[in-house]
Amino acid sequence: MSARNFLVRGLLAGLIAGLAAFGVAYFVGEPQVQAAIELEEAGSAPAPTATAEETGSHDGEEAGHSHDEEGTVVARHNQRTWGLLTGTLGIGVALGGIVALVSAAVVGRLGRLAPGQSTALVALMGFVSVALIPFLKYPASPPAVGNAETIGSRTGLYFIYLVISVAVAVASVVLADRLWRDHGSYVAVVASGSLFLVVTVVSGQLLPTVNELGDFPADTLWYFRRAAILTQATMWGVLGVALVGLTRPLFRRDLADAERRELAASL
Repeated sequence: MSARNFLVRGLLAGLIAGLAAFGVAYFVGEPQVQAAIELEEAGSAPAPTATAEETGSHDGEEAGHSHDEEGTVVARHNQRTWGLLTGTLGIGVALGGIVALVSAAVVGRLGRLAPGQSTALVALMGFVSVALIPFLKYPASPPAVGNAETIGSRTGLYFIYLVISVAVAVASVVLADRLWRDHGSYVAVVASGSLFLVVTVVSGQLLPTVNELGDFPADTLWYFRRAAILTQATMWGVLGVALVGLTRPLFRRDLADAERRELAASL
């Protein structure tokens, strides 16, 4: 089975995962985003202004000014529908391609794992290292939370922890593969799991903590973050299941071809 076959099916699996993630984000996440936006708008609402008669302005001038401002803003309806769908599909296809290429590279190199098992392991490790671990330290925040002046530093901290998590995940898998050969599955799993856990926990404690919540309602924040991690879990879960399902017929075909060649050689 070639990497090209893996890639094509990975892109298709990513498309399916993106659609599934859109459904979760739209029905579970968007109501929480809208609630946060309403809180933000309520907190920053301007004080009542003077009437048109008091300021000497005209209705036509006011209408034209509002139209110019609205023309520079993407409509909320487009953000939560086509914009959200485009984003989830784009991320899903990109992740599908990456996971497929990594899965193709590790087939037959992870101990005695079958191709489907190694593919599922890649998707699982991807979710844990790329989505879950960074989220536990720097969880997603709704629009009304956070200081605009610290966006750059907060984003930098998130990606630093993301790189650490992915690097340690790769090192843990390599360690497990080497220990598996000489010491068995128990020692390999315990040692590699301990390495990943210790490094991610220690690095998470050493990295700065970001706390810019202010007086934002705790229940709205909880529902928003729960929706965010559910969306990511859906993306990675559907991607892994779909990719394993799409590649299984190819594995069976390759196995059947190998068995026929072996039988022909024995005659």
